[in-house]
Amino acid sequence: MTVQECYAALNGDYDDMVDRLGGEELIQMLALAFLEDNSFQTLEKGMQEEDYDNAFLGAHTLKGVCANLGFTGLFRVSDKLTEELRGGRKPQNDALYEEVKAEYNRTIALLKELQEA
Repeated sequence: MTVQECYAALNGDYDDMVDRLGGEELIQMLALAFLEDNSFQTLEKGMQEEDYDNAFLGAHTLKGVCANLGFTGLFRVSDKLTEELRGGRKPQNDALYEEVKAEYNRTIALLKELQEA
């Protein structure tokens, strides 16, 4: 799998990343660094403990990281959840967290595939 193919599978914005960063090697390095990011774990822990302030922090950070990396699919769902959690509110739509979780897991799987290529 190439970096461009990975971004296509992620519904990511590869062209924007090329415009901003130039080389594919740098894009790949930054994309794979996401495997070490812990913002989803912060979100997950906050949701499990019903600590919605902490869940907001995790969702907001995840959204920002995804925006910077051009991970459009995960950005969109984490943006929606961030707004639901804003102000430490319990989300009205419980399915949003599950959408973020599914998209996060899909993103991680694709990045691991890229890493092994």
